[in-house]
Amino acid sequence: MQMSVYSPMMKCFKARFLVILGLSLLGISFISTGQEAKDSKSATVSLNDSTPKNRHYGIVFHDLHKQYYEDLSKLNRIKQLDKSETQKEMYSALKAYVQNFGIENFSKNAPMLWKLAKLSDQFGPPGESIQLYRLVLKHHQQGIDINQVYKRYDEVETEKKENYVDLDFYYQLVDYRKEIDTLRPPHSVLVNMGQDINSPKEDYGPTMGNVDFVLLFTSKRNVHKDKRKGFNEDLFYALKIDGVWAQTEPFKNINTDYNEGSACLSKDGKYLYFSRCNAPGSYGNCDLYVAHLGKDSTWTDIRNLGPNVNSSSWDSQPSLSHKGDTLFFASTRSGGYGVSDIYYCVKGSNGKWGKAKNAGPTINTVKSELSPFFHHRYNVLYFSSNGQPLNFGGFDIYKTYGSNGNWGEPKNIGPLVNGAGDEYYFTIDSQSLDLYYARSNEDDKKNLDLYSFPVPMEAQPLATIHLKGSLIDQNGKPLGGIVSVIDLDHSVEVAPQYVQKDGTFGFDLINKRRYLLVIQGDNYFRIEEVFFLDGDKEITKVGEPLEAKIAFRSLEFENGKSEILVTMHDDLGKLGNFLIDHPQLKLKISGHTDSAGNENLNLKLSQDRADAIKRYLMNQFKIDDTRIMAIGYGSSDPIVSKEETEEHKQLNRRVEFQIIKE
Repeated sequence: MQMSVYSPMMKCFKARFLVILGLSLLGISFISTGQEAKDSKSATVSLNDSTPKNRHYGIVFHDLHKQYYEDLSKLNRIKQLDKSETQKEMYSALKAYVQNFGIENFSKNAPMLWKLAKLSDQFGPPGESIQLYRLVLKHHQQGIDINQVYKRYDEVETEKKENYVDLDFYYQLVDYRKEIDTLRPPHSVLVNMGQDINSPKEDYGPTMGNVDFVLLFTSKRNVHKDKRKGFNEDLFYALKIDGVWAQTEPFKNINTDYNEGSACLSKDGKYLYFSRCNAPGSYGNCDLYVAHLGKDSTWTDIRNLGPNVNSSSWDSQPSLSHKGDTLFFASTRSGGYGVSDIYYCVKGSNGKWGKAKNAGPTINTVKSELSPFFHHRYNVLYFSSNGQPLNFGGFDIYKTYGSNGNWGEPKNIGPLVNGAGDEYYFTIDSQSLDLYYARSNEDDKKNLDLYSFPVPMEAQPLATIHLKGSLIDQNGKPLGGIVSVIDLDHSVEVAPQYVQKDGTFGFDLINKRRYLLVIQGDNYFRIEEVFFLDGDKEITKVGEPLEAKIAFRSLEFENGKSEILVTMHDDLGKLGNFLIDHPQLKLKISGHTDSAGNENLNLKLSQDRADAIKRYLMNQFKIDDTRIMAIGYGSSDPIVSKEETEEHKQLNRRVEFQIIKE
């Protein structure tokens, strides 16, 4: 994209950008416009409005801000109860002790969590034991046979990596469906933002406020004036013009010969929070700063956020709450749960930030949590982690819902976002239409690029309503297969899943929308159902089995004719869809008549009918000619050898189908 082409337009958009950030010469704030006023009103959502109503928070810990808890008298009583094998009393005493855990207890006393988890299986309320198993996996360091923990965890955990269908396989499976099929694979995922945004060096840290055509991000594309210092980490922004991201521009008044990055804007656009590293007067190697947008359209009053926020270690990657009174960030400071933790500060009535607090053991693990992003309108916190139990690669993106001061169990937002490489710095536009984040591929984990594509269902903040389903055969036994859900109203993609061993499957979806449920398998015809989601829903489907030879009552031709009738379309559709779902299989069509009339004419009629069905499947479902064999047998292969009644003749007048596996 040449600057000579866009220079006049860029000047216009730069001016608009400054107005949006609170510098309108007319004194009109951007958020006073009609559309943003509506969005601002939506942002006053109460905590529970975006919280899954069926999400169990399990054990509530009394004071997670203390470092360590120990009570020797209570520990001795727990040991005595353990020796006397009074398990129910042991459960109650151990739970009461664990509820007093401080930050260091989770790693140092992980065996106590493991013991309590096993007791909770017997005596605890629903959902408690799995929370404890997850805490053990997140925080264990030593003193536990971790293979035993994983074994038990796998027995009770329903959300597993193995549930998701490999996308490469899924694309191959449905690649040739074209326009003839209702089922579509997830599309437009893992889309690189291209060379107008990305550079040969690392590009990362995208953030977007309530303005969806301004993207802030960090890049190492520049070098220091003193080349001995290596890369120069700077802040950049890009503007979306007619749906296309223009070339990037640096924050000239923010960037220095030190390293700046990981910025976020306040809702009114007047304050920019960012990280600056290796600067004089800082508390650690990277600190959080704030800048104010002055009347002359420049960033001024750049100041360190001070010791309540910053530490003697690395502090970076800020994200603001809706009201701007809570600042989330990542830090490697001592006294946390792992290498890097998510922290938050609350702004007091005096306008000063309070002391930083750890976000707790449900979010943070013994490994690393990074790049928090608090959603613009709902109480959903996204972050990156390599320490959560469900993981598709190195660092994955997770989301967690806040309620009454607690955080729900983080949920991996699925393989349409998370791949085999590392994913960081997740952000979504204000309407939750497109996501932006940095990721590396599996082969080159050092070089990050920015990616953007439509927000899939698993990453949607309002995907909190649960669809639970089961698939059984006609005898009530579970069947396997692949389940896909398509949002018919908004074209939001949902990652396909395998049916679990017990025949169940589940998806978290957005309420008040129409969906198409599609189930496909090897031993039954494809199942499809359109439904409107109005609260949690449960669906049970029965697979129609495939016999060695298949005959449909609907496939009755008019006397002496071979034209396909409308009444045949549904059953022929089952065959067509099955062949689409199983490209490795072939079909044999056998046409038969009764014994009445001329034998040669019957043979020709049966062949014409078999050929008519073959042509229908080829034309309507794009099935290759080589996969279908059509043979007319006339009256040579009757079901009833001695036709004495009209019913006998009707049984012999038939079309049979045989699935052939090569």
